[in-house]
Amino acid sequence: MSHVGVGPRAVMRSVAFLTAGVLAVPALAGCTSEDPSGKPLAEQDVAAAARARIADGGTLRWAVDSVPDTLNAFQSDADATTTRVAQAVLPSMYRMDETGSPVRNPDYLESAEVVDTEPKQVVVYKLNQQAVWSDGREIGAADFAAQWRALSGKDSAYWTARNAGYDRIQKIERGANDLEVKVTFSRPYADWKALFSPLYPKDVMGTPDAFNDGARRSLKVTAGPFAVKKVDTKSDQVVLTGNPRWWGEPAKLDKIVLRAVPRDERVSGLVAGELDLAEIDPETADEVTLAGAPRDPATGTPLMGPEASPAPGPQGRSAAEALRSWAVANGSDEDAAEEEILAREERREAAAKERRRQKALSGFEVRKSLEPAYTQLALNGSDGPLADERVRRAVARALDREKLAEAVLKPLGLPAEPVGSHLALSGQPAYADGSGALGQQNAKEARALLADAGWVSGGPVKKADEGEKAAGAEKDEKGDKGDKDEKKSDGDDGTYIVGEDNKNGGNDDGGNDDAKDGADRESGEKLSSGKNTAQGGAPGAYAPKGTAAPAGSAAAPLAKDGKALTLRFVLPSGPGSEALRTVADRITDMLKEIGIGTEITKVPDESYFKDHIAAGEYDLALYSWPASAFPATDARPIYAKPVPAADGSLNVAQNYTRVGTDQVDQLFDRAMTTLDQKEARDLLRKADSRIWAAAGSIPLYQRPQLTVARENLANAGAFGFETPVYQDMGYLKKGAQGSRPSAPAGSSASPSASSSPSSSSGS
Repeated sequence: MSHVGVGPRAVMRSVAFLTAGVLAVPALAGCTSEDPSGKPLAEQDVAAAARARIADGGTLRWAVDSVPDTLNAFQSDADATTTRVAQAVLPSMYRMDETGSPVRNPDYLESAEVVDTEPKQVVVYKLNQQAVWSDGREIGAADFAAQWRALSGKDSAYWTARNAGYDRIQKIERGANDLEVKVTFSRPYADWKALFSPLYPKDVMGTPDAFNDGARRSLKVTAGPFAVKKVDTKSDQVVLTGNPRWWGEPAKLDKIVLRAVPRDERVSGLVAGELDLAEIDPETADEVTLAGAPRDPATGTPLMGPEASPAPGPQGRSAAEALRSWAVANGSDEDAAEEEILAREERREAAAKERRRQKALSGFEVRKSLEPAYTQLALNGSDGPLADERVRRAVARALDREKLAEAVLKPLGLPAEPVGSHLALSGQPAYADGSGALGQQNAKEARALLADAGWVSGGPVKKADEGEKAAGAEKDEKGDKGDKDEKKSDGDDGTYIVGEDNKNGGNDDGGNDDAKDGADRESGEKLSSGKNTAQGGAPGAYAPKGTAAPAGSAAAPLAKDGKALTLRFVLPSGPGSEALRTVADRITDMLKEIGIGTEITKVPDESYFKDHIAAGEYDLALYSWPASAFPATDARPIYAKPVPAADGSLNVAQNYTRVGTDQVDQLFDRAMTTLDQKEARDLLRKADSRIWAAAGSIPLYQRPQLTVARENLANAGAFGFETPVYQDMGYLKKGAQGSRPSAPAGSSASPSASSSPSSSSGS
């Protein structure tokens, strides 16, 4: 649910993230007596330790992606750092546990329950009697009411990102005493626990000016274990210090510094001693793991991995002098000897620098889990070939999702299981594998779907110089016009069409075209290039609809109305997106097997989402959505059927695939309304099955979460589903140790030196 690692609620607000009703949907998950939700695939890895084993004091320097543009989590430009700050300094009535479920936060809330359902739903919150804002004022009904009015959507002067849930509140009142807050809903709302987390003081929510601008760069009033000392845009950091009015367990750390550091510069920050905790890519994880490996006592080189090497040759001044003397005595060129001496000195200095680097990294360790987010293949169903559900389903049936998950997760020693739901992850109450509504990988059935849609193997394709483009490439990518030729020659960024390796149409085998073509078709290696590869015949006239392509013709071009079936595949080009590009290559190969071509365009990260995904300028794309504890509320705008706006445009909300059905919308609405948790889960599972059947979004794998942390840093790292407990983070007392989860069965204990690229922004 984002393409850039943003927290679940923040991404749902700002973001990375049919005709299914006529399909025969198989028996839906959730109808059996066995609970299909399962368990989380990976535990959190934070070096958990009891508070008694943690020293008082210290500073945690934590790498983040950015200094936030706002500290108001309910604004559209809020990001992951906004969420992190809010978790540390503001009240949350509920927080996420290890299964991704909401649990009451006792620091703020003694109890909360639905006390009436007729004629209206009424929830009574009983607050912790010690809970106060940093200015000494009690947290109470006035703060709840101010937040409701700001987020209800009734006053357009408030620049809110979304109003889900707050728009269902009818009124908020003081309860039996100052510690009670009574919330009455105008319509039943199943996800009421999603509200007031975080809760801002009335000073921030009370007026539009305060809401829009007052909390962008500072939060003067807070109520968490930490407070915001400063947001420093010059040094790219947010500084949090202990809140003297905090009533709960005191924070172990004196200070948390959230420092914006690009991901490709984080290893340098670790080596320089400027960071203590950072999310990293697999290559950095390999380096940190190698630095902590056992070493040869004689040479200092690691006893594992490709960097392990023999002892270096003679070093120092005496060795250089001996080499020069030997060269002169044996008639060698003294200049050549000097060059060799300089080369050896450079190698010695480089080796010494590498040893210092590894020594610096040896004080860190890699902590890994699975992020509460999944990566999906998005299929834009607004126009082109993918507007036909049969083509979308064919693309989906061509994918081996297990292999795609293994490509990213297996080298990292993480469970490599494909995600089976759009609305939850394994271990969450709403999870059930609904992929059966679409069916398993089956190339033969995928080809039959394409044939039924009129795409035939070997059909005639008009030449590019006739002014025609391949189907699916009707629009130029934004920002690519005018320089596409330059980009094609780059070899890294820009556009290239898979399968156009032999661009001149020549043959290297002496002109045996028939033999070569037959071999290519048999191997599945040849792909449509948008050129005329068949002679004669009318487009689409080679087989009746519904006829599967004959065996051995999978690699022949698919064509319809003189156009090859080539889909625009848009990918980010920046660092941290290597995993997406690796997965895209695998998907390209899988589509090649059923005759679908892909035109890959790599675009800058900053334009990837805004100019391509949100704008609909793509056919295929890879991005992620976070898992939510409240899928009925948070997932609805992602899968809701787009509706025409007053100006004639299409209002897609967050449904960037433009694929939706009335039936899915109705199931979400019913799940959001019922207060019966079992009924809500069943409705969500039915909605998920129908989302699968529509084939606008294909979940692939849960994103890896890799962090590097100082070995003595406890209760911080790869948090998995759980909300961090900031007051418990700190450095272990001398001799104390934190506990680490054991490696999953069948996986390696640490990333190998040959790890595949992983995800960050977009994976």
